[in-house]
Amino acid sequence: MSRTMRELYGLLGIKSIRTSVYHPQTDGLVERMNKTLKSMIRKFISEDERNWDNWLDPLLFAVREVPQASTGFSPFELLFGRTPRGVLDLIKESWEEGPSPGKNEIQYVLDLRAKLHTLGKMSRENLLQAQERQQRLYNRGARLRQFTPGEKVLVLLPSSNSKLLAKWQGPFEVTRQVGDVDYEVVRSDRGGATQIYHLNLLKAWREAESVALVSAVPEREELGPEVPKAADPTPLPYEARLSEDQRMDIAQLQKQFADVFSPLPGRTDLIAHRIETPPGVTVRSRPYRMPEHKRKVVQGELASMLEMGVIEESHSAWCSPIVLVPKKDGSVRFCVDYRRVNNVSRFDAYPMPRVDELLDRLGSARFFTTLDLTKGYWQIPLSPESKEKTAFSTPYGLYQFTTLPFGLFGAPATFQRLMDRVLRPHAAYAAAYLDDVIIHSTTWDVRRVGAVLEALRRAGLTANPGKCAVGRREVRYLGYHLGGGQVRPQVDKTTAIAACPRPKTKKEVRRFLGLAGYYRRFIPGFADLTSSLTDLTRRGASDPVQWSEQCQQAFEKVKQRAGGRFVPGGGGGRPPSLLHQPEAVREGGQVQHGGKGVPGHPVGGGLSALLPPGTLFHPLFGPRPAPMAPPHEGYQRPDHPVVSGATAF
Repeated sequence: MSRTMRELYGLLGIKSIRTSVYHPQTDGLVERMNKTLKSMIRKFISEDERNWDNWLDPLLFAVREVPQASTGFSPFELLFGRTPRGVLDLIKESWEEGPSPGKNEIQYVLDLRAKLHTLGKMSRENLLQAQERQQRLYNRGARLRQFTPGEKVLVLLPSSNSKLLAKWQGPFEVTRQVGDVDYEVVRSDRGGATQIYHLNLLKAWREAESVALVSAVPEREELGPEVPKAADPTPLPYEARLSEDQRMDIAQLQKQFADVFSPLPGRTDLIAHRIETPPGVTVRSRPYRMPEHKRKVVQGELASMLEMGVIEESHSAWCSPIVLVPKKDGSVRFCVDYRRVNNVSRFDAYPMPRVDELLDRLGSARFFTTLDLTKGYWQIPLSPESKEKTAFSTPYGLYQFTTLPFGLFGAPATFQRLMDRVLRPHAAYAAAYLDDVIIHSTTWDVRRVGAVLEALRRAGLTANPGKCAVGRREVRYLGYHLGGGQVRPQVDKTTAIAACPRPKTKKEVRRFLGLAGYYRRFIPGFADLTSSLTDLTRRGASDPVQWSEQCQQAFEKVKQRAGGRFVPGGGGGRPPSLLHQPEAVREGGQVQHGGKGVPGHPVGGGLSALLPPGTLFHPLFGPRPAPMAPPHEGYQRPDHPVVSGATAF
């Protein structure tokens, strides 16, 4: 705060209270003012969207000039002690042309203090009356009810699917009464956090009466572990345009594999993760400082993981700190910082699938099914000697994982190895990138989905029914939108690219190139287009970067072209293709295009710009002569690799 503002606050008796950043709940009046301002802008900005910021000053003046309903005075009058002179006032004064009354400085200050004192007293009285009136109106519909501490209640909360819909959730426990009609409730779904609710949002929870039934059943030998079934399984979502028979197929599929569609993680016996470290090495890290209000969150997460058997108490010599990472929905993710453990761990070089190859495999599929495994990593057990290396410290003691935790060096490789082993018999129509499984077919065939679900059942894996989609013509997968024989970027991703501000540092440039580079197949000539941006990240380049007009043009073009689309798959199953070699790059390369039905669709290419004409490069034998045939139909790529292989846009 500036010295001038501190002196002003001291003269006017204003108490300044600081609030922390990214906590809008501490600035209720400011957020309410922002909402009012946005509502005013929305009324007329459709006519001139680009210049909305030019209207902020007139709008703010208009807000400050209008009397507030609760206080009876305008904000301007309460702050400065005089009526504001708006545009209409200036016009009126110019018409009347009356002489302005003159006052000396001392008299002006005395009058101002007296007027501010009077206005403040009147506004407080008006505000108190308005609050009492609003309280009476709100409490008018409240029935005379009372809850005691420890009593179970239901709370009317917004639905998780829509903020506009609400449903009774709970039960939650009442801790104390706050005021006449307000109660403090413990939210067990938020790690034990407490929140105050009005009586209108609470309803008493009635325990279901239990009836003891006795029946004689013959004893039988248990052939395996009993799998708990959800009492009210989440129905699988389906498209509205599916026929009644197709919907029955999906319902029957969920009923048949009810143990696979579970919100609880399973436990496989096909593989166990092993953390290999040099002998005699032990990692011990000090815990990070944790705010007091987040201890309940940690306590709730520990209780949940102990109940599922994911963690256990530990006496290990290893120790890593925990980190609470905020999510988009306002909750937090419980994580462990394993960076020091990863530094001494052996690397697993198991290959991860290429996203572009996964998309090419989809070909001309018309129906897709996506399965999201329930907390996938937690379904893989740890080897006995690796458990102690995952130990982490909490305010409530030392614990260690019994299953594969997030954040370990070789966790993705182990999980991908498991999924490749499970789906290997179904590789013709199913694939997986970590815990995201996709099943594709050209016709409606739930037998393929059933075969994959049976493979997951034999492996002891479960899928989250709320995140699965069966028999969809269009799905989202790995940041792409699949359907209709085309692949498009997800709208929210391209919106994020289009909304990126101009980078100012090397790190910001690399971040933008990484985000846009994920969709480079939709941006023709991405490398050439972004060459000026790539040069900004080279060693020796200045930081902050020197932004030129060429960089700005490349930046804008990338954001404009990121929303393209392409047809997956190579030349297989297509009409005869054509070999095209532009005159301008006759020494530079050749491109194979699709024939009839797919005009201008490049499916293959070869590059020879750095080699003599008619020469191709073999990775083992170096440059080799290759006869260059003239353009003709039925062109086939050479068996030995070229510098640039097949590319799809």
